[in-house]
Amino acid sequence: MKFATELVRGRLIKRYKRFFADVELESGETVTAHCANTGAMTGIKTPGLTVWLSRSDNPKRKLKYTWELVEAEGTMIGALPNLANALAEEAVEAGVIAELAGYDSLRREVKYGTNSRIDLLLEGGERPPCWVEVKNVHWQRGPGIAEFPDGVTSRGAKHLVELAGQVAAGERAVQLFIVQRSDCDVLRPAADIDPVYAQTLRESAGAGVEVLAYACDVSPEAVTITRPMRVELGS
Repeated sequence: MKFATELVRGRLIKRYKRFFADVELESGETVTAHCANTGAMTGIKTPGLTVWLSRSDNPKRKLKYTWELVEAEGTMIGALPNLANALAEEAVEAGVIAELAGYDSLRREVKYGTNSRIDLLLEGGERPPCWVEVKNVHWQRGPGIAEFPDGVTSRGAKHLVELAGQVAAGERAVQLFIVQRSDCDVLRPAADIDPVYAQTLRESAGAGVEVLAYACDVSPEAVTITRPMRVELGS
């Protein structure tokens, strides 16, 4: 997925109140950018890191800049969790995710479960409908190992239970992790951070929910899903 405009490089001063980040641009100007990541952002919010911002000229916006990327641990990392859904949709339609190929239609935000909306619903072809929950991953713990989550996510565990419910109903369900960095080969649940989520992920996989992870190439020009990763659920 290409960025609509050229990104602006800067140095992170601080991220605060979840939605704001002060950034010093290369010109010396300090701006406040919108931070569309409400999570813990473990490892990617350290003051001094190089960040990349997009700029909007929409007069209705209070903040002209949005924090898009960060350089940390020697690599470029996508900072926006909501980009993962769009990346997944693009990759499915392009046939990049082989496990999700062969469907005639793709719909987003379809209601299911208990007051939930599935990220992607794939239908058509010879297989039953496929319910795909997408989770964004940015955190590396150890060389080549990406982990999720970096904070407790009761909502994420709820989604896994609902995916297992779709499998029990005779349909297909997939938990898809989009890792917005290129230096990881393995995806693991962070059991020490959220043991409930890790256990629920293992139980859901045992009930037939497919667990997939894909890495991305990240640059100031584009973020693109490129290759599958090995998933290790632990015991």
